[in-house]
Formats: sequence, C-alpha cells, structure tokens
Amino acid sequence: MERKLKFATECVHAGEKPDPVFGAHTTPIFQTSTFIFNSVEQGACRFAGEETGYVYARIPPNTPTHAALSEKFAVLEGGETSQTFASGMAAITAIMLTVLKQGDHLISTDVVYGCTYSLFSEILPGLGIDVTFADTTDIENVKRALKPNTRMIFLETPANPTLSVCDIREISALAREQGAICVVDNTFATPYFQKPLLLGADISLSSCTKYIGGHADLLGGIVVCSREFMKSLAKVVGYTGGIMGLHEAWLCIRGLKTLHIRMERHAENALKVAKFLESHPAVEWVRYPGLPDHPQHETAKKQMIGYGGMLAFGIKGGIEAGSKLMNSVRLCSLAVSLGATDTLIQHPASMTHACVPEEVRGKVGITDGLVRLSVGIEDPDDIIADLKQALEKI
Repeated sequence: MERKLKFATECVHAGEKPDPVFGAHTTPIFQTSTFIFNSVEQGACRFAGEETGYVYARIPPNTPTHAALSEKFAVLEGGETSQTFASGMAAITAIMLTVLKQGDHLISTDVVYGCTYSLFSEILPGLGIDVTFADTTDIENVKRALKPNTRMIFLETPANPTLSVCDIREISALAREQGAICVVDNTFATPYFQKPLLLGADISLSSCTKYIGGHADLLGGIVVCSREFMKSLAKVVGYTGGIMGLHEAWLCIRGLKTLHIRMERHAENALKVAKFLESHPAVEWVRYPGLPDHPQHETAKKQMIGYGGMLAFGIKGGIEAGSKLMNSVRLCSLAVSLGATDTLIQHPASMTHACVPEEVRGKVGITDGLVRLSVGIEDPDDIIADLKQALEKI
C-alpha cells in the first residue's frame, strides 16, 4: 500500500508533474484561450463530455495550469475535485446558481463577509430565493430556521469579522436529514487548520485572495466538492465565465507551496498578539478562537487543529479610540482584505461590512468599536510593539 503523504508534502507536490514536453520543473502558465483537437470526432467527444480534455479556457477544466491548482487544492481539502474562480464572490455566486432556484430557501450564518451578506439579502431574493440569516453558533437556531423548501445551509466559520465558530459536523448532519446541502466558507481557517468536507460538509470554498495566494497580490476563489456536484457546477462556470486568470492560478500554486509554514506562523503570532491585547488596559475585549474565553472555544478545539491568524478586539472609548489606534500604527497596514504576509488592520463597520445595515451589524456583534486584525508573519514582538505605541496615543 502506497504511503499517504503528509499535508506539508502535498502543499509542495500535489497536482504537479514535470512538463512532459520540455521537462519544466514548475507548472507552466499555459497562456492560451483554445486547444487543438486531433480530429473533428475528438472535438465533438470533448464538447459532449464523452472524453476528458481541454477545449476552451473558459470551460472546465480550463487549462492545465488551472487543473494543477484544482488537483492540489482538492487533495489539501480532502475532496474529490475542485474548480477555480475569479474571486471568492464569484465562487459563492456560482454555488448559489447551481443549487438554488425560485422558491428555494437558504439559511446563512448571520455574520458573514459584507459582500456575501449583500448577495444573499439583495440579489438572491430578486431571483425568488428565500433567505434566512441565523446565529449558527447554536444549532437550535438553525433548526428553528428550517423550512420544507430549505435546500442549503451556508456557514462561515470562523466568521468575518467576529470570529464566531459553528459546529460543522453537527449542522452538516442536520442538513442531510432535511435533504439540504451544507456549504462552508473556509477562508479564515484554510484546509491546514480545518477540513469542512471531512467534517461532513458537502462543499468547501475559499477566497484565494487571502491565505491561499498569501501575498495580497491576486484575486481568486476555489470550490471543493464531489465529482457529481461538479457536473452541475461546471455548466454554470462555462455559461457565466467567472474563471480565475492564468497568472493568478500560477501564483496560487506557488502560494500553496508555503501555506503550511505561513499558517503556523500566522497562528503563533495571532495568539501572542491576542494575549497582549487581552492584558492591555485600553482594550475592552478580544475575540480569538484560540483563547479559552472565546464563546465557541470548545467547538473550535473539536474541529480545528489551529486557530488561524485573524482576531477582533474592541477599544475602550469606541469608534473614536479605535480610529485613533488605526491612524497611529506604523508597522501594521491600514487596509482591508486579510491573509497577507504583513499585518493588516481595519474597521469593518465603515469598510468591509459598511454595506450591512447598521441595525443588522449591531444585532450580530459588528459594533462600531470592533477592530479587525489580520496578523502577519513578521516578528511578533514588532507587531506587539507597534500596537502598544498606537494604544498609548489613545
């Protein structure tokens, strides 16, 4: 029996082979829009789905560059296959268009990325899709939200920006009982720390813009699922065309080779920063899944092998004090997005989640005083020193 490779080794090797033509060590960028067929018959078979192979860069499997990334990421997630997209939002949209139709019902985590919230609250209802936002940290809330026409439960865990955590295994089982599918946005955790499919979820998605690329220099998304689901998803991809660019796919392949190393450092640094903030007199509260006082710490321990690089905290003095802090950092960058090698700090209520109505933000804990920190891979002492000097200016 062939020995199963460890995660770190799969990050480096999965999905990649030496180029059969020239023997190139790294996966090439196949900069082409179309592919040549050996015969009319072969072209017809490929378009009919009777033969595997490449036909056109918009149509899955897109290009050999995309295919190498898809295979690598499916292995890392423990899934059968995957598909790349132009962004995380393109990935989420494609899933929705594949699964849901007029008259269907979607249950979503109430704390989600701002654009995900807007897609679910503004666009889907216009297509005749009923959407319920629920606090999925408590399965009883999910049970109460179920309807006879519920076809999907969408989870974001840990959630952006409150870092709330929900039980993937428990909710996935509930979804199956109801004949619905469970979709998990795994962006914050990455497959290094959390594998939703192995916990029972049907689909796992990630924004490659974040930790997958890892260097804040690309946009992308990826969906991991069964081969059966991919048959339907591939049609939506081919018809709508929201695919990842070739250079972005190549950058993601390169980024994944160091994912395991980067995520270890992100998490190690984040815990140190969280403990520092927790002890600082100007800080009112800290949310990091790795802290024992996190409301869902036990759930996180059960389904994650590490807690990631994201944390949220509140400053005494509210938004004014938070603004002073963010305007005073020197090492940390005042910028949205996350998962970069450098530390990013931002204000969700006025930035990433500004599109969420104020009353909704308040209800789900996205307060005006909440500060979100994407902890980078710098020396943690330098990150802490920067936050300390900025806190002293409040």
